[in-house]
Amino acid sequence: MAHETVRLARYAAGLRYQELPPEIIQRAKDCIADTVAAIICGAALPWSRIVIDYARRTGPGGKCHILGAGGAPVTAPAAALANGALAHAFDLDSLTRPGAGVHPGATLLPPALAIAQQQGASGRDLIAAFVAGCEVMTRIGRATGHTNEQRVFHAPGNTGPFGGAIAGGHLLGLDAERMAAALGIAGSLASGLLEFARAGKGGMVKRLHLGRASEGGVLAASLAADGFTAPDSVLEGPFGFLAVFCREWDVGELTKGLGESWATNSIALKRYPCHANAHAAVKALTQLQAEHGFAGGEVERISITGSERMAKLHNISEPADLMMAQYSVPFCAALALFRDPRNPESFAEGALDDPAIRGLCRRVSLAAAPPEAGHGAPPTMVTVTLGSGREFSATVADGTLDPADLGDKFLRLVRGAQGEARAMALFERLQRLEHEPALDWLGGDD
Repeated sequence: MAHETVRLARYAAGLRYQELPPEIIQRAKDCIADTVAAIICGAALPWSRIVIDYARRTGPGGKCHILGAGGAPVTAPAAALANGALAHAFDLDSLTRPGAGVHPGATLLPPALAIAQQQGASGRDLIAAFVAGCEVMTRIGRATGHTNEQRVFHAPGNTGPFGGAIAGGHLLGLDAERMAAALGIAGSLASGLLEFARAGKGGMVKRLHLGRASEGGVLAASLAADGFTAPDSVLEGPFGFLAVFCREWDVGELTKGLGESWATNSIALKRYPCHANAHAAVKALTQLQAEHGFAGGEVERISITGSERMAKLHNISEPADLMMAQYSVPFCAALALFRDPRNPESFAEGALDDPAIRGLCRRVSLAAAPPEAGHGAPPTMVTVTLGSGREFSATVADGTLDPADLGDKFLRLVRGAQGEARAMALFERLQRLEHEPALDWLGGDD
């Protein structure tokens, strides 16, 4: 019987655009458009400029564009590294619901787009590769049960190289044997530590994890295409990915529903520029404020109950920099009552030093609710207590973006760099991606 790694590789190598249901094509296009916007928005940030400059120095002479950065094209690994880091540069990129510890947009689009531009592939080729990568990577994430993060590995840095290897390998036309080799290589490229969360500083490295995962996907697919070999039991083997990186795991999740159900359907888009574990709380707070009309300055304290991961990793009452502020649920909750949390500018323009936000941040308490069965997190319950003694509560299961609001988010992120008209034209073109015969235009006119 074939290893699970081999079964995944065989499935991904054989997947064709013509087999994709219309709703899966649309979900992939939405995620691609969302990621393009996140990259363009992220390109202007100071930590992104460091990565962009490095990519330009080390990868000149290619055919691949760093979105939002302008300038000459670079090689595929350099573009994937930069675009992956930029996609996660302001915590705006996609995830899945239920959570699987994967970031589909930031770890699939950058390597896939880089290889697509290198190879002269079409929009349909890109969509099919993206879906193939998402089907495999999401199942790998589900198999971990998030216990790789219990061992303090940053999950998308772990799972991302596998998704990128599949997406890149699909565009390079790898057969099942070489696709399995690409997965085997990717297993030795999994990385990303959560020490920044414990140290309370150095959050720039969190952005790099997704850039390195994207770069690793290009490397794995490219080496496998040239005949480089690796173990075809890299996921389930006794010294393989799950055994090494996870406390507990479920090998059955690797191929559960493979070819029958679409993991791509689980892609969710972010509403706010902060960690996903803050979204439900932020949404609950904005709803309570809209319903009851209180001001942030009237709030005495906020109590939030949610997942164990939220309470353990994101209970940061004194974030030292903007990146840790976006990772801090107390800070994001406090900011939501003083500024519009949908706008990146709300986080960037003096928020970290705002005494009102800082003061309320210190009066936010987090607690873990009992875990629910399966991969889902418990709903988030928020209670606001005003100085007058009045209390308001709300429970929100999911704070992610309604796909109908994607156009609004895209404009919010892109119009600062490209203007309203160009941003809308780009969004509309991405919504017709399957009709594009080539992709050299994407990022080429920044």
